[in-house]
Amino acid sequence: MIRRVLFAAILAGLVAGIVVTGVQQTRITPLILHAESYEAATPPAAGGHSHAHEAAPHSHDAAHHSHDADAWAPADGIERTAFSLLANVLTAIGFGLLLTAGFALYGKPVGATKGVLWGLAGFGAFWLAPALGLPPELPGLQAAELSDRQAWYAGTVIATGGGIAMLAFLRSRAAKGLGALLIFIPHVIGAPHPETLGGNTPPELAAMFVMASLLGAAVLWVVLGGVSGYLYDRLAKTA
Repeated sequence: MIRRVLFAAILAGLVAGIVVTGVQQTRITPLILHAESYEAATPPAAGGHSHAHEAAPHSHDAAHHSHDADAWAPADGIERTAFSLLANVLTAIGFGLLLTAGFALYGKPVGATKGVLWGLAGFGAFWLAPALGLPPELPGLQAAELSDRQAWYAGTVIATGGGIAMLAFLRSRAAKGLGALLIFIPHVIGAPHPETLGGNTPPELAAMFVMASLLGAAVLWVVLGGVSGYLYDRLAKTA
């Protein structure tokens, strides 16, 4: 069982990481490079700018983009793409482990189709729901205190994931109602935002980045769910 979980997660993470890197290089990275030209003149936000909740579809920017001129960063071109690919594959494997562990707890056949549904649930919990309050941010935009954003993000992921699970697996109407309530609670509380909004980055560019980032995250989770579901069942049959 453990070998099946690990093998399916690693292979699915490798495939999903490669695919999303391709999406990243064509749709996301050009927007980031464009926005970096506006970043230098932007006042620093409270607590500093971070891409903490953007790890899945463009984790290379979260990991390697820096506002410190003296900090190391990979050179543009092949080096940056290689580090992006490595970060994306490792991130996808981590999420793949969560998915395949869920398959094991589920205890029933999954397959590619149900795997995609599981992947969409992961996209909703880890990306779509948090993005409703804290949309992906380009360099040059102001942001709230990092610890506040991280706390809200973590709470949103837990509440949304728990709510989706209750809606999907529990039968009673009361439980389903509680699950729906859990999904809405973080948005009723509200995400943290800086006192002063804005920055030098054009809003049109920021909007394009949000859509491209959501597309990248959706591709990651759909591929990850479908491939891991297929491999998990295939390995079960061969075993």
